[in-house]
Amino acid sequence: MQINDGHNYYVYIVTNKNKTVLYTGITNDLYRRLQEHKENSIPFGHPSFAGRYNSFFLLYYERFQQVQDAIAREKEIKGWRREKKELLINSINSEWKFLNEEI
Repeated sequence: MQINDGHNYYVYIVTNKNKTVLYTGITNDLYRRLQEHKENSIPFGHPSFAGRYNSFFLLYYERFQQVQDAIAREKEIKGWRREKKELLINSINSEWKFLNEEI
């Protein structure tokens, strides 16, 4: 049974300053999650994968109303090779601008 909770869920891709790492994640609060990635970055906090590589620069995101849809999309993107992720990013952000200020 699917629950229609009407919330917002986001699948996102962040990178580091040099755009050499791509990290895909899911959240219900994109602004807060980006802040957490920044706080977990070296030398600030306890590094996670994204933190270890200073990946908190937003390149791409999609919004979903159903958490199940967001989870499925995150899994799909995480299974892709880098080249396919780059094509996805290019589809909405061909200049690879950091979108953090838009959130």
